[in-house]
Amino acid sequence: MSTNNESRLTECFAALRTNNQNGLVTFLTAGDPDPETSFQILRGLPEAGANVLEIGMPFSDPMADGPAVQAANLRALKAGMTLAKTLEMVQRFREENSQTPIVLMGYFNPIYRYGVERFVHDAKFAGVDGLIIVDLPTEEDDELCHPAMTAGIHWIRLLTPTTSAERLPAVLKNASGFVYYVSIAGVTGTRSAAIDTVANALSGIREHTSLPLAVGFGVRTPEQVTKINGVADAAVVGSALIDQIAAHVELEKPRDELPEIIAQSVRQLASK
Repeated sequence: MSTNNESRLTECFAALRTNNQNGLVTFLTAGDPDPETSFQILRGLPEAGANVLEIGMPFSDPMADGPAVQAANLRALKAGMTLAKTLEMVQRFREENSQTPIVLMGYFNPIYRYGVERFVHDAKFAGVDGLIIVDLPTEEDDELCHPAMTAGIHWIRLLTPTTSAERLPAVLKNASGFVYYVSIAGVTGTRSAAIDTVANALSGIREHTSLPLAVGFGVRTPEQVTKINGVADAAVVGSALIDQIAAHVELEKPRDELPEIIAQSVRQLASK
C-alpha cells in the first residue's frame, strides 16, 4: 500500500507542467455496469492516457448529474455497488498502480451514513487522493473538508459560471489539489460552453489561486478536449464514456469488451 497519496495529485500536475502538457481527467461511476467490469475498465485508463481518475460514488439522488450519470448510478446500485465496495475497488487498483491520482466524487449522504471518521480513515488507507463533494458548501467545511484535509486528502472545490467574484475567495479558501470549473450552469452531459466564455472565467479564477484548473461538464470529443486544454490545465470527460457503457449494456453485448472500448475512446481523447 502506497503512503504517498498526499502528493500524487500535486506531482501529476507538476509533471504535466514540466513537460508542457495538459491533463485528461476521466469520470466513471464505480460499479457501472457491474463491479468487476467497472474495475477492469478503471485499471486500463492510465495506460490509455488518463492522468487523473475521477470515480463517482453511487448514490440514488445525484442532483448535479444529467441523465447519463444518473442512469450509471442506478445501474451500479442495482448491481450491488456500495460506498464500501467503491473503497475496496480503489484499494484493489492501488495494488497494481501506486501513481495515478484518484478522486472520489459524490454526495454527503452516503458518507454521513458510513460515518465521516470511518470514511476518511478508509479512504486514506485505500489510496484516495482527493474528494469532490457536490452538496457541501464552504460553510459546512467542518463536516468533511477539515477531517479529510487533516488526513492528507485533497479537497477539490467546484466553481461554476454563477460563482460571484465576491464569493470566490471564500470558496477557494480550503481548496487543494486542483480546482474543478463547471463550464455550464446545469447538470452534466447536456451541452457545451463557448470556449471564450470558459477562458474569461478561468482568467478571473487564476487571479485568486495558483492551483491547476480542470474544466468539465459538456466536454465530450477530442476536439473539445483540445480547445479546453488551450485555456485550462486539464479537461474532464465523463458522460461521453458513460454513454458508451450504457449503449453496450442496452444492446446486451458482452461486457468483457467494454474495458477495451472505453480505453480506445480515452486514447483518442488523450491524443489531442
